[in-house]
Amino acid sequence: MAKATDGSGTPVPQRLLAAATRLFAEQGYDRTSVQEIVEAAGVTKGALYHYFGSKEDLLQEVYARVLRLQQERLDAFADADAPVEQRLRDAAADVVVTTIENLDDASIFFRSMHHLSPEKNKQVRMERRRYHERFRALVEEGQRSGVFSTATPADLIVDYHFGSVHHLSTWYRPDGPLSQQEVADHLADLLLRALRP
Repeated sequence: MAKATDGSGTPVPQRLLAAATRLFAEQGYDRTSVQEIVEAAGVTKGALYHYFGSKEDLLQEVYARVLRLQQERLDAFADADAPVEQRLRDAAADVVVTTIENLDDASIFFRSMHHLSPEKNKQVRMERRRYHERFRALVEEGQRSGVFSTATPADLIVDYHFGSVHHLSTWYRPDGPLSQQEVADHLADLLLRALRP
């Protein structure tokens, strides 16, 4: 069994995820072997199977770790003691920033989601739906209180914003004309403009 950490103190599961993420991004999920992942992580196949049941489990975790981070942050924004417009704007900008910070993870997932078994696909969709529902609840709160327009259904507003977020990997470049925060601010402002009464 591989050591629990490497020389820098990085635990084996994180090493495996980092190696898998890099290889999936460079080669594609279907063209990356388990052997390549364990060699890149400096561990044995036994170590991989100790922490992850399969290569598919690694794929699922690549996305799940980003979604867990985003859910924690959304919950904090949603529960904050601030006006709903500020809470929604903060949440809308944050999901853009955290997606850009984890762009490989997001692009791998959307390119490779079809490789997940129906059960794992259903689980991921359920977790993503929970995130979207919490986000939608902020829109609905603002609509009920009269801060936001009710002309467009909350579901459509949420789909509009997340359509933009999910496509960031197709066009955003760190060396491009806009920083991740500028992109986040523009998209959050577009969302709020769509909701103005």
